Amino acid sequence: MALPACAARALGPPLQPEREAPARTTCPRRHSRVEAELAASRPGSVAASVRAGPPRGVSRGFNSQPLLDEPLKASSSLAGAARAPLFALLARGRRRRMHDLRRRWDLGSLCRALLTRGLAALGHSLKHVLGAIFSKIFGPLASVGNMDEKSNKLLLALVMLFLFAVIVLQYVCPGTECQLLRLQAFSSPMPDPYRSEDESSARFVPRYNFSRGDLLRKVDFDIKGDDLIVFLHIQKTGGTTFGRHLVRNIQLEQPCECRVGQKKCTCHRPGKRETWLFSRFSTGWSCGLHADWTELTSCVPAVVDSKRDSRLRPYRNFHYITILRDPVSRYLSEWRHVQRGATWKASLHVCDGRPPTSEELPSCYTGDDWSGCPLKEFMDCPYNLANNRQVRMLSDLTLVGCYNLSVMPEKQRNKVLLESAKSNLKHMAFFGLTEFQRKTQYLFEKTFNMNFISPFTQYNTTRASSVEINEEIQKRIEGLNFLDMELYSYAKDLFLQRYQFMRQKEHQEARRKRQEQRKFLKGRFLQTHFQSQSQGQSQNPSQNPSQTPNLNASQNVTQNLIPNLIQNLTQSSGQNPSPKENWESQKQSPGQEQSDGNTSNGTHDYIGSVEKWR
Repeated sequence: MALPACAARALGPPLQPEREAPARTTCPRRHSRVEAELAASRPGSVAASVRAGPPRGVSRGFNSQPLLDEPLKASSSLAGAARAPLFALLARGRRRRMHDLRRRWDLGSLCRALLTRGLAALGHSLKHVLGAIFSKIFGPLASVGNMDEKSNKLLLALVMLFLFAVIVLQYVCPGTECQLLRLQAFSSPMPDPYRSEDESSARFVPRYNFSRGDLLRKVDFDIKGDDLIVFLHIQKTGGTTFGRHLVRNIQLEQPCECRVGQKKCTCHRPGKRETWLFSRFSTGWSCGLHADWTELTSCVPAVVDSKRDSRLRPYRNFHYITILRDPVSRYLSEWRHVQRGATWKASLHVCDGRPPTSEELPSCYTGDDWSGCPLKEFMDCPYNLANNRQVRMLSDLTLVGCYNLSVMPEKQRNKVLLESAKSNLKHMAFFGLTEFQRKTQYLFEKTFNMNFISPFTQYNTTRASSVEINEEIQKRIEGLNFLDMELYSYAKDLFLQRYQFMRQKEHQEARRKRQEQRKFLKGRFLQTHFQSQSQGQSQNPSQNPSQTPNLNASQNVTQNLIPNLIQNLTQSSGQNPSPKENWESQKQSPGQEQSDGNTSNGTHDYIGSVEKWR
C-alpha cells in the first residue's frame, strides 16, 4: 500500500541493507547495539538524524509542526510500519525511553505554549487597562509614548511580582491549612498562657471568703541568710517534677550543682557551704521517705542544725511548700504504682517520737510487695494509707493521738484532721496544684521572687488518665477519699483566688508605673515650656516698652509658678487642680493685684497653652 506524499517526504527513503554489511545469521537483539552504532556513525543515515535532533513529531517552538502524543506502533498504522526499520535498530529499552522522552517533551512544549499565551493575553489586557487609567490621570503631564513605556515597565514589574509571590507561597504554604492565610492570627491578641489551663471556664466563682492576708503571699526569702525552703512531697502529686524544677530550672546567683548519674544536687547559699533547700533532690530523705507535716516540723530543725550547739543555732524561717492533686487521679496513680511493686517501706511515720506499732498500722499484704493487686483489692483494704493521704500528710497527727484510732471517735477524728490540714495549708508559704502547672509557676515566682528558666509543661495524659473506670467505681473512690475531696476543693478555691489577686495586683502596679511616667513627662514638658517662654521674654524686652518696669515681677511670678505646678501634677493623680486655680492660689494679698494684672499677659498665655495641651 502506497504512503501519502507528505509521509514519504517526512520519512525519507526506506532503509536498504548495506552492501558491506554481513548477513545476520543470529538473533537481531544480540547485534542491535552494534548495528545502531554503525548506522549512527554513517553521515546522512536515519539513526544519525535521530541522534542529531529531537524525535520526529516533537514541537521545536510555538508555531512549529503539530504535536504527536500517540506512541509508535509498528502494526497499527502506515507511519508505524515505515518507522519500524528505524526503531528495529535500537534496543527495546532505548525505544521505550525515547517514547517517554517524546511524551514529556510534547507535554512541556504544550505547557510552555499555554503559559506564554496566557501571560501574553493577561499582559495585553492589563496594558490596556493601565494605559487607560494612566492616560486619564497623567494625560496632561506626559505624552502617549512615554506612558506606553512606563506602563510596559510597570506591567512587567507587576507580573514578575505576582509570579514570585506564587512561587514563595507554594514553598512556604503548600497545604490548605496555611497559618499565613488565617486572618485570626492578625486580628486576635496573644493568648494568656495562664487562662483556661485546665480546659474549663476562664471565669472563676469563689466559694470561700479569705482575707487579704490569706491571699497575699509575699515571702521575704533571704537565700544568703538562714532561711530554708522545706518541700513536703506527697506521693503521686507531681512532686518529683516540681522538685527537679527547684534544683535544675531556677535562676540563682549560685545554681545547684547536679552531676550526671546522681539524684541529689548540691544547693549551697552564695558564699556558704550550707543548703537553702530541704527536699528529696537536695538533702535526700533525711527525715524518712515521704515525710509528712508531723515528721518534718519536728525533724528538719534538728537535722539542719544537728552539728551546732543549741545555744548557737541561728533563728531560721522555715518556709514549707507542697503540691496537691485531684484525689481520684492521685488514688488511681498510686494504685498503678503499687501494682508495679512500690511499697514505701522506708517511710518512718514517726509521731510523738515513735513509729506506729503493727496493731496501730497493719499491713494490707503479706508478701514482699503488693504487685499485681487488682483495684478492688486495693480499695477493700481498710488500713490502706492511700485513703485520704493528702489530709493525713498535711495535718498535725499529734492532735488525734497519731495512729491510735481508739483515742477519739472516728467522726471527731476526721473533723480535727481536716481542719488541721486546711489551717496548715493556708499558712504554708506556697502550695501548687498539679492540674495548674503554669499558675503554679507564676505563684511560686511571685511568692519567693525567684524566676524559673523555662516554663512548666502541663501533661494532661498520665497513667491515671489511661485507667478506664465506671461511675460506680469513681463514686467509691470519692467516698474512700472524702476528706481529700473536701481539702482539694478548699485548696483549689484558695489557689485560684490567690492567682487572681496577684494578677490584679500586678496590673495595678503596672498602671501606677505608667501614671507616674506620664506625670514625670508632663513635669518635664511644663518645665521646658516655662524656660523657653522666660528666655524669649528676656531676649526681646523692646517689643512692649510699657511692660519693662514690671519684667522682674513677671519673672518672679513665673519662677514661683513653675515648681508649684510641677508639684501639684506629680503629687495628685485623680484630683489634679487646673492651672487657673494654681495661678489664683499665688495671690497672697490684695496689694499684689496690680502686679498680677501687669504680668497677666505671660501667665495667661501659659495657661492657655497648658489647657490646650491637656
